[in-house]
Amino acid sequence: MHDPRGTQKDAYTMILEAIDGHTYKPGDRLVESELAERFGVSRTPIREALQRLETQSLLTRDGRSLIVASLDHTQLSELYVVRGELEGLAARLAARHAAPEEIKVLRDMLEDDRKLVGDPMALSRANRRFHKQIHLASHNRFLVQQLDLVHRSMALLATTSLAAEGRGAETLDEHTVIVEAIEAGDGDAAYRALRDHISEAYVTRLKLDAQAVEAAE
Repeated sequence: MHDPRGTQKDAYTMILEAIDGHTYKPGDRLVESELAERFGVSRTPIREALQRLETQSLLTRDGRSLIVASLDHTQLSELYVVRGELEGLAARLAARHAAPEEIKVLRDMLEDDRKLVGDPMALSRANRRFHKQIHLASHNRFLVQQLDLVHRSMALLATTSLAAEGRGAETLDEHTVIVEAIEAGDGDAAYRALRDHISEAYVTRLKLDAQAVEAAE
């Protein structure tokens, strides 16, 4: 029997991934009929998925239309504060609980991701996988759930900070310090390293935003 809940989940995931992959950027209008045609599903699960995304503040109203939401300066600051603390906690817990196999996965990611420097979008996807692996290595399901929400909001950022010149290589150097602290079982060092990493990413994003404003003037 057809399960409408599965269809709804699929529609939700497909739209969310399209936002995360910048197919739909902040300010873009989402139309039920166009989405249904693009993803090959009926309009009912699309409508339900849009309602869910609106409830999660990933979409907002512009008159009668739904558009991809954007983050203002204050919201961006709030998001990075929360992200830094939660990511730092995940690293601290990973230093306590990560299995040797999980640490090996992180090590392998570091090696593989070096090949992606120069491709910001590919490195951005790899960066998400790396952070997700640390979340899972924390072995705390409630923390993982909260970090999923934070990273869902990160999809509202129109660009990746990894697009900044030199940021890709710097990010991988910072990832290396994080993994070394986790492997050493040093929770405090892991927390500081990951929180500092998020802080550097925030500084880079602020610089990119300032440059975009200057270019538009």
